[in-house]
Amino acid sequence: MSEQLNQLRDQIDAIDNEILKLVNTRAEHALEIGRRKGSSVVYRPEREAQIIARLQKLNPGPLPNERIAQLFTEVMSICRAMEKPIRVAYLGPRGTFSEEAALKRFGHAISTVACNSIDDVFRQVESDNAGYGVVPVENSTEGAIGRTMDLLLQTSLTVCGEIQLPVHQSLMAQGTDLSHITKIYSHPQSLAQCHEWLNANLPKIERIHASSNAEAARIAATDKNAAAIAGKQAAEVSNLVICAENIEDDPKNTTRFLIIGTQLVSASGKDKTSLAMSTSNRPGSVHELLTFLVQHDVSMSRFESRPSRTGFWEYVFYVDVEGHQDDDNVSAALTKVRDKAAFLKILGSYPTA
Repeated sequence: MSEQLNQLRDQIDAIDNEILKLVNTRAEHALEIGRRKGSSVVYRPEREAQIIARLQKLNPGPLPNERIAQLFTEVMSICRAMEKPIRVAYLGPRGTFSEEAALKRFGHAISTVACNSIDDVFRQVESDNAGYGVVPVENSTEGAIGRTMDLLLQTSLTVCGEIQLPVHQSLMAQGTDLSHITKIYSHPQSLAQCHEWLNANLPKIERIHASSNAEAARIAATDKNAAAIAGKQAAEVSNLVICAENIEDDPKNTTRFLIIGTQLVSASGKDKTSLAMSTSNRPGSVHELLTFLVQHDVSMSRFESRPSRTGFWEYVFYVDVEGHQDDDNVSAALTKVRDKAAFLKILGSYPTA
């Protein structure tokens, strides 16, 4: 038995040696591509999406496709860093779901900027202190993040990617004995996502809003009578004990994040385009704009309205459509929408998560 184990271990060592050689060869090729293209842009969302999709299609198992994406995201992250370090801003502090989303998409070979607000994430990228920013835009349970939508309308930045992150909430404190807990801190969205669990298990405990889940964990780490609701990573950062896991009311709870930057992304073959538009207040005006999408066989995956903040009960409509703005059918539809809309802003085209 021990001889068979040793043989298997020897084979693993040989495979590891080959992986090491191939990874370094890949890095050399990536560096040569960087030298030849002569561009300061090292993050190519469309190219990375194509690489992951191709490898997942070829994947024979037993590794699931999710792990293939994770593995090669880190390989590409390391190769990118050799060309030029990438700096990514996110809604901090450390331990937030925003940080988790940033690392999921860019890998760990990046430098990060933890921001105090969504506004600050935009500012960091607009001032060129960060190359990219990661901001939450909607949650499958609680809906749109209004501040992100408002800022997308105002900024000169463009959307160059999206991240879908399953959100699992945990209750954490300094210890597992909750008899002395008098208050629970968390972001308002997370408290809402765990509303029914809290009603059933801790109905009399005061619920207090925090600026982020990571901040809630930080507060709980300084107060023995406090608990926090956050992701597992926040417990690690703040040295808290997890008292209950997966307490969100919807087990499919997912938050969608957008990557913002100055980069216009080319088509990957499976893309999404985000728009903001408004129209005159007359019967059928919105229907008319949407009809142009139907006429050109453009599928709409999201439609949401938000006050335009003019004070006159006017609204801006946020729309996601399938396809890239350079695709013939999408381009033709948007040309007609632009002619009829009172306002149209293309927020960005990017690979679908």
